[in-house]
Amino acid sequence: MTELKILLRDSFRSSKKQACLLEISAAIGTANCAGAPRLKYMFGRPPPVIAAKDLTVPLPTDSVTSILARFADAGFSPQEAVALLSSHTIAAADKIDTRIPGTPFDTTVDVFDSQVFLEVLLKGTMFPGQGNISHTGEVLSPIAGEMRLQSDFAVSQDPRTACFWQDMINNQNSMTSQFKAAMAKLQVLGQKNLVDCSDVVPVPKPFAGPIKYPATFSQKDVQQACKQHPFPKLATVSGPAPTVAPVPGS
Repeated sequence: MTELKILLRDSFRSSKKQACLLEISAAIGTANCAGAPRLKYMFGRPPPVIAAKDLTVPLPTDSVTSILARFADAGFSPQEAVALLSSHTIAAADKIDTRIPGTPFDTTVDVFDSQVFLEVLLKGTMFPGQGNISHTGEVLSPIAGEMRLQSDFAVSQDPRTACFWQDMINNQNSMTSQFKAAMAKLQVLGQKNLVDCSDVVPVPKPFAGPIKYPATFSQKDVQQACKQHPFPKLATVSGPAPTVAPVPGS
């Protein structure tokens, strides 16, 4: 950890290492979540030369065709694009409805699991903000306090990606290995002469699984788009329908 402290200290002092600071922060932040893969950390990015063009990162309002085209342009397949969306299991929205920052995308936002892939398929009935009002980039969510991105739902239903999406459900080892591989590919995209410093990334706690339907939900609530594969058999959490709390500090 001494080496990590020195690295972070130097990164704050040097604009040349800010990209490395972002990457190590993401790797360590992910490792804080049980079930997460231990991501690689590659050090040595040069300072940026020019600002990236606008709209190079897909938006939640983009079509699946647009999203897949952007990933393909960067060398990623539709399956790898879905794998990278595994990150949404530990993510939350701050900007779609600014009145409710830190709105999670699933009921287990502190655990890196496949719950988000399940819950995006559940029939939506509400919006998380006050007044049950929709905002650009979101669609109806099944659970109080939870936000469903328009793009996530679209990817889950599109014939090009629906089976990749469904196959993640309760398939922890496959999900984490695919995510780790896609992230490793993303981390070195457009880079060279990087140094592997992955030993500074802590080992995440194991996943205690399996995942379950949130209370009051079952397979009858699933909007299954992949008919080629059987849907996983899952138990349901006991108790009343949940309300998801916002992520603290967002």
